[in-house]
Amino acid sequence: MDGILAIHKEVGMTSHDVVFKLRKILKTKKVGHTGTLDPEVSGVLPICVGKATRVSDYVMESGKSYRAEVTIGMSTTTEDQTGEIVDQKRVGQNLWDKDEMIATLKQLEGDIEQIPPMYSAVKVNGKKLYEYARQNIEVERPVRRVHINSIDLISDIIYENDTCKFEIEVECGKGTYIRTLATQIGALLNYPAHMSHLIRLKSGGFTLNQAIKLDDLREIVEQDKLQDVILPLEYGLNGLTKITVYDKNIVTRIQNGQKIEKSLIDESKHDGEFVVWYEDKAIAIMDTYDKNETLYKPKKVFL
Repeated sequence: MDGILAIHKEVGMTSHDVVFKLRKILKTKKVGHTGTLDPEVSGVLPICVGKATRVSDYVMESGKSYRAEVTIGMSTTTEDQTGEIVDQKRVGQNLWDKDEMIATLKQLEGDIEQIPPMYSAVKVNGKKLYEYARQNIEVERPVRRVHINSIDLISDIIYENDTCKFEIEVECGKGTYIRTLATQIGALLNYPAHMSHLIRLKSGGFTLNQAIKLDDLREIVEQDKLQDVILPLEYGLNGLTKITVYDKNIVTRIQNGQKIEKSLIDESKHDGEFVVWYEDKAIAIMDTYDKNETLYKPKKVFL
């Protein structure tokens, strides 16, 4: 039982809850998620099973997309709807039109810097930020560079109760905090803001339409049809260059952990990680050997 499942995580569950339930449903301990989703967030959560747990880092590296509701006019301790209000500022009726809001959003596309929320799992001095936050201890947080591929306004701007709300769709790289992005939108408008709703639409190459809820998966397993929905571990390596090897002797050397001359595998002799395939199967992830640039070394071997 090796492969990748796209799970539709529902509101109220942690990512660890999903893994715990899947271990029971699949009757295997070797189950791992590919990055957490907060309990109040629903959406796509790729899960690696069996040998596929070895490629979870590569699944996490792939881009993600989200649909979020942003509320302008108040900020919270957690930067989302679950926190306590820490700042408020009355928003006048029809303060911004769609064109003005779109122009504001476009300022956040590309490489931007973010400071992770205090209520997050980022570690500082070996301790998670939310652990400091629960003790009311403020610590200096590392600035991160993240990439926003696109950020689009996908709804009308609704003015009510001295606030305004609107929905955005975001395509972004690894490590992006959408709730922090909401506060950054507010900062550009000179207003406190927070993220009031979030759903993940895409992750690890999976879309929400492909994702399966746990109750549905339980039925699929009971009907012995898991093979219809679980994808091979190779699916998690789609972001890496694929090079096919036809010489069985080279494949054996790779499987034995030996370093291989670049010229025997790849005429272009490129740098960086890639996947070696043999007979429609991923054999290993290779990388340039740092002590000899004429060689590739196996980084992860799939036997």
